[in-house]
Amino acid sequence: MVIINKKCIIGILILSISVSSGFCVELNNVIVSNCVKLNAKPFMLNDVRLLESPFKHAMDVEGAYLLSLEPDRLLHNFHKNAGLPVKGEIYGGWESMGVAGHSLGHYLSACSMMYASTGDQRFKQRVDYIIKELMICQDTRKTGYIGGIPNEDKIFEEVSRGDIRSRGFDLNGEWVPWYTEHKIWAGLLDAYELCNNETAKVIVVKLSDWAYRNFAQLTDEQFQKMLACEHGGMNESLAEVYAITGNQKYLELSKRFQHNAILGPLAAKRDDLAGKHANTQIPKIIGCSRRYELTGDRQDSTIASFFWETIVNHHSYVTGGNSERELLGQPDHLANQLSLQTTETCNTYNMLKLTKHLFSQNPMAKYADYYERALYNHILSSQNPDDGMVCYMVPLVSGGIKTYSTPFESFWCCTGTGMENHVKYGEAIYFKGVDESLIVNLYIPSILRWKEKGLVIRQESKYPEEGIVNFTIDEAAGDKIHLKFRLPWWSDQGMNIKVNGKKIKSVEDANRYVSVTRKWKKGDHIILDIPMHLYTESMPDDPQKGSILYGPMVLAAQLGTKNLDPVLDIPVLITDNRPIEEWLKRSDSQRLLFTTKNVGQPHDVELIPFYRMHHQKYMVYFDFFTKVKWEEKKVEYQAEINRLEVIARRTIDNIAIGEMQPERDHNLSGENSSIGESNGRKWRDASHDGWFSFEMKVIDKFPLELICTYWGSDGGNREFDILIDGEKLATQKLERNLPDKFFEVNYLIPEDMVKDKSKVTIKFKAHPKSFAGGLFGCKILKK
Repeated sequence: MVIINKKCIIGILILSISVSSGFCVELNNVIVSNCVKLNAKPFMLNDVRLLESPFKHAMDVEGAYLLSLEPDRLLHNFHKNAGLPVKGEIYGGWESMGVAGHSLGHYLSACSMMYASTGDQRFKQRVDYIIKELMICQDTRKTGYIGGIPNEDKIFEEVSRGDIRSRGFDLNGEWVPWYTEHKIWAGLLDAYELCNNETAKVIVVKLSDWAYRNFAQLTDEQFQKMLACEHGGMNESLAEVYAITGNQKYLELSKRFQHNAILGPLAAKRDDLAGKHANTQIPKIIGCSRRYELTGDRQDSTIASFFWETIVNHHSYVTGGNSERELLGQPDHLANQLSLQTTETCNTYNMLKLTKHLFSQNPMAKYADYYERALYNHILSSQNPDDGMVCYMVPLVSGGIKTYSTPFESFWCCTGTGMENHVKYGEAIYFKGVDESLIVNLYIPSILRWKEKGLVIRQESKYPEEGIVNFTIDEAAGDKIHLKFRLPWWSDQGMNIKVNGKKIKSVEDANRYVSVTRKWKKGDHIILDIPMHLYTESMPDDPQKGSILYGPMVLAAQLGTKNLDPVLDIPVLITDNRPIEEWLKRSDSQRLLFTTKNVGQPHDVELIPFYRMHHQKYMVYFDFFTKVKWEEKKVEYQAEINRLEVIARRTIDNIAIGEMQPERDHNLSGENSSIGESNGRKWRDASHDGWFSFEMKVIDKFPLELICTYWGSDGGNREFDILIDGEKLATQKLERNLPDKFFEVNYLIPEDMVKDKSKVTIKFKAHPKSFAGGLFGCKILKK
């Protein structure tokens, strides 16, 4: 059902003229007004300037990284695919793979945002240069299309005539081409909006014409088959092209990009998301929310709001992030979904975009609360403050450690969204209310210029580490303005406000905003005091497992850099359900550092804000015990200690997998083999018919066992042979044998394999199109 008001009717009359006349690019000045009245409008990035803070630092180092990238290298495949001479060597990582070209779209968006956020002309120059080169590519190809995807012409030609094949992460044999193209659409739209680049509009309209011309004729069945492959937010971008041109056909095409298999259950308010790839879905929902604003379609609104409530309240961790190994699980089942691959950063990037839309439509504090939680604890946490490199995943498993991109050899999806994340911190701090109020949602040091009101307001604080926030009116036109300050979700003592040194009686509304109304003048000073405190939040499915927070910040325990045994080295807290203030104390008056007092086993821990946790292992979720329950648990711990002691006495040889010197000592060799770290332990695997091998000591005339340690959540194509001196000992298949736990497999070694030998070569050989491992440990024991 579509609800149409007078504004919509007028718009449709204009659209009917534009469509019948065949105009498209010429309608530069037609803007389609929203059918839905927005009750809060965010200020543009160029209205806000960040002041010194962790957010400003993150923006600055990200900006330096953007300037270190060479546009011609990002344009490599665009020039090549257009038949033009390339001007720079292609970057590595994903840019040299099937998703090549996606980074250019993110780069366009990030540079446009950085220009709007700072006014630095260097970023606009980058944008203008790339747009000029893309226009040359588009003119050369003469189809309206531009792209940097391998085999793109073949793929899209096949699809356009109904020859469609997809296994979910490919379309006709190539990796997510529509996903990649969506980044180009989005980058062009950002260049047009934020850098006033009219050529970007011309390019994106021609690109949209290409899409309409080639795919609008597909049947609904064919289109849905195509949408089985990840396609980003194509529905959002096409709706935006409709908004900037007034041409109805782009809205029609946006509606064709309606993936019914996902959006149908959501429209019926049914959570059918378990097992679904998280970030594939979120951009589709953003498109629905944007289209609702433009058309008033209540189904689009239902999809967006129900999805948000479902993800935030039933699928999200304490940091505001979601997913494990990029997938959503069963609702409210999170306690056993902790690994090094939790909370993909792209997901939260997109959840914040959706949240901004929903807040604009219905400015409720719950949206701003989530925005603060996710921005401060996931997005800010995901960047290495030393060099601006970013995380793909932000692990939440105990003993986890953050792994960052490299400058020129990663270019993951989260490298792309990471370019944008840290240059747009100013986008959701301030909103204009429908009553012409100034809504302050985020406490991030900044200056806002509200041109229409002649108001310049300066916000300064050490938030999120302190709850005192200062506002100064730098310029004012003397108008009466309502200032509305959000009372955060974590505040249990309310908010104290002083204006020009005098405490005032403030009014908190039902939506948890505190208002101060007066005719403001230059020099007026407002102080907010929001007392911070310590508290815990439990897992929805395990009340004894939870996190510790201080104000808006998740705290994490520092575990150092050494290898950790997941049973023996991960502390638990025996708090006996006492108030947190009795067992967690601030131990540094100059910075936020807390220490547990006589409750940690095997030792107490120090905690710092998670966003400041870098280059070491940590804990975010803690197991809490009473003394009685701990006595019961100690029996399990002691049993594990005893087991390890018995194994140690029986061990003939043991190799520390993934450690340089132990692997050298055991003469490790291999092909297509790699190492990594997960859940506190190093691993090694081999891919694509690869293998790895090493020598181990044995003894003759004694029954022996080979014990291998694997991670119980590993699955997929992981089938391999284990050989001793070239003779097959066993075949092993990993198929989530024991989710979220390590497990061991004992292989009995026939006596003739070690007869008259003092050492043997153990080889792990992947089956075709499969992986060998990951192997986390390997021992030879007396049986």
